[in-house]
Amino acid sequence: MLLCVAYSISFADDSNRDIVNGVPWFDTDGNIVNAHGACIVEDGGKYWLFGEYKSDESNAFPGFGCYSSTDLVNWKFERVVLPVQPDGILGPDRVGERVKVMRCPKTGEYVMLMHADNMKYSDPHIGIAVSDSINGDYRLLGTIEYEGKPIKKWDMGTFQDEDGSGYLLIHHGPIYKLSDDYRSIVEKSADIKGMGESPAMFKKDGIYYLLTSNLTSWERNDNYYFTSTDIRGSWEKQGLFCPEGSLTYNSQCTFVFPLRHGDDTVPMYMGDRWSYPHQASAATYVWLPMTTEGTKLSIPEYWERWNTESIKESEIKGYVRHHDWTSDKKGESIRIPFHGERITIFGNTDNISGYARVRIIDRNGNEISNSLVDFYSKVPSESSRYMSRILPEGDYTLVVENEGIMPVWYKKNGDRFGSTGYKVNISHTITE
Repeated sequence: MLLCVAYSISFADDSNRDIVNGVPWFDTDGNIVNAHGACIVEDGGKYWLFGEYKSDESNAFPGFGCYSSTDLVNWKFERVVLPVQPDGILGPDRVGERVKVMRCPKTGEYVMLMHADNMKYSDPHIGIAVSDSINGDYRLLGTIEYEGKPIKKWDMGTFQDEDGSGYLLIHHGPIYKLSDDYRSIVEKSADIKGMGESPAMFKKDGIYYLLTSNLTSWERNDNYYFTSTDIRGSWEKQGLFCPEGSLTYNSQCTFVFPLRHGDDTVPMYMGDRWSYPHQASAATYVWLPMTTEGTKLSIPEYWERWNTESIKESEIKGYVRHHDWTSDKKGESIRIPFHGERITIFGNTDNISGYARVRIIDRNGNEISNSLVDFYSKVPSESSRYMSRILPEGDYTLVVENEGIMPVWYKKNGDRFGSTGYKVNISHTITE
């Protein structure tokens, strides 16, 4: 497991409200949080995270998972709320992605929308499922249609307006308004020229912001955005919301969650760091607060760690030990003894790097943690790569081993993406 965010056991101080980007999340059972292409619903005094419950073996639909939290950091795995179906659009050897859930104000029903497809991405549909409870069994109803025909598109998102109206967002521009019960489409509200994939929308101070990414398969790119004062348009392309060349801090947008902060809300960017083919083990997340000023939207800098109450950057404090260890050969490893409750690995990523196996051994020689960590990124960076879950204070050994494998994938036309090497770099560790 790899790149992206936070820990599973609460601290006595404010650090239990810290989101840490670039490291695995561990849920309250000590397992990796597996929720990609995700969304968050705030309901009943809790946050509910829905996402693709990925597999390492195949891109076939393995189910949509649900997690709950009271602080956006410590996540409890609830269950797979929509499993593989016996047949149909989410049957065996089908694709299910971009799951989004909204509570319908009129009916009180929880409505789930998703992209369903075949393994070649040549049979796209927008599926719909419903449940009477937020973490219950979602019942697949079939596909949503427009003017009597299936919407034959892939990437999608949803948006719930202040008046309770629900919208379906489709890649390359279409925005559809849902009926009062969210089960059908009543109109095409807009069609935004120049829009890309993975649409995500929010509204702030009377302005609608629509985020989208370029088409680069599992690779990251510089995402961009549009604005409008009316969801029907006109929509204006504004450009990038992260520094050019950062590839949206090595992520792809999936959702924007309105994080309550005093009497205001702060739009929280939710992005995926894909790691094909080891999505379940090594793909993770980037969550960051966004700033708005009129039509200007930005995430001006990357915060490895930030507090969801103060909306300020935090720092990891502890014992720093420098290593400067680099390996490009399978089986090479480094062993790092440490004493404490948690250890964080920092290292460099680039386009000639691959996967590392990260293990923690206790003083009795028992393996208590085993993770796969991705050191690849198209844009080089140096930051945290792995943060262990909280352990009982004691003596441990951290083992980092070069796996001799790299993230590689191909587009339909045969174009190759991903790494060209197996390098793993450890610059330093911090023990808490």
